[in-house]
Amino acid sequence: MKRSFFAFLMVLTTFGAKAITTIPLKGTIISPTNQHIQYTGRISFTNPERPTWNYPGVQIIAAFEGTSLRMIAKPRSGYFMAQIDHAEPFKVAFRGERDSVVTLATALPDGRHLVRLMYIIEGYEFFPEFWGFVLDKGRQLIDAPVLPSRKIEFIGNSITCGYGNEGLKKEEHFDYATENHYYSYASIAARNLEAQHWVVARSGIGAYRNYDGPKKGNPESCMPVQYEYTGYAWKPELRKEQTFLREKWDFSRYQPDVVCINLGTNDLSTPNYDLSLLKQSYQKFLKVVRQHNPKAKIVLLTGSMLYNQELQIAKQLLDELTDKAHKAGDKEVYRFDMNHIDGEAFYGNDWHPNVYQDEKMANELTDYLRKLMNWL
Repeated sequence: MKRSFFAFLMVLTTFGAKAITTIPLKGTIISPTNQHIQYTGRISFTNPERPTWNYPGVQIIAAFEGTSLRMIAKPRSGYFMAQIDHAEPFKVAFRGERDSVVTLATALPDGRHLVRLMYIIEGYEFFPEFWGFVLDKGRQLIDAPVLPSRKIEFIGNSITCGYGNEGLKKEEHFDYATENHYYSYASIAARNLEAQHWVVARSGIGAYRNYDGPKKGNPESCMPVQYEYTGYAWKPELRKEQTFLREKWDFSRYQPDVVCINLGTNDLSTPNYDLSLLKQSYQKFLKVVRQHNPKAKIVLLTGSMLYNQELQIAKQLLDELTDKAHKAGDKEVYRFDMNHIDGEAFYGNDWHPNVYQDEKMANELTDYLRKLMNWL
């Protein structure tokens, strides 16, 4: 009883008064600052005991000893996918108002194990925080496998996030429970290619105009603005409340081999767009991406949700931008079109691709990138 109470006090001491859990904790508590924990993605370590982020695809990887593993996170952090060793990945939910501990594994063979966690939703309403692990008493983390040397960055919108891809009907609307970036085309392609992938993506975002935005665009919140920051802030006042949203991203922390940009769907998805403004903004953004990633190949993608005239406009626009980049001396800009959704069986929520369509797109992109990057 004393040991349980002591562990509970350790949580309060280590993570602050707000880190209250109703679950007594027995075992060894591992701080997020532990040198054996690997992090990938745009994460703020302004408070190293509470790393935070709000883009999907962030990963936390650690190797541990013992028979069990629990994870501590801020209440209502949202959804993760977890994988222990080579077992089937499973979804983990932090949705309660108070409890902040979730059991990831129990009754494992006593020995060394590996946990991989991926944040699978957009956290712009949750502002997730990772607070550490709990191991068996006396056990510790050990060296994890080295991260893949291949590196991809995905810049995109809801398609890249995995919006509604676990949904069953296109007529049903958004729910965080049906968004799963782990099964997005981006995440699957990265696993196919045995590559790291870091994500800068937000549903509804555009290269100049967000979904159904004004004809003049959304210069305060479109991707060219948000790309410069560690996290995404969809309301200016949130930059005051969340310090990391004002934190300029340090691009030296991750230099990808290839950057895949999948933008334009929201700019063109409703009729009120200005094609000249879209071209200007996308071209400027392409130069910014090149500036921050001087050695990367850049691939301009079309997604799977444009049809007819808008699809042709998007393809022509990206072809023109690629040609202009080549003429300006940047020969490492490329083009690739993923197939659009072509049947009821491939729709998720709100007419978005479901996990089956994501797999199709991932396989298409995998084949293309494998050849482009010579990743055999």
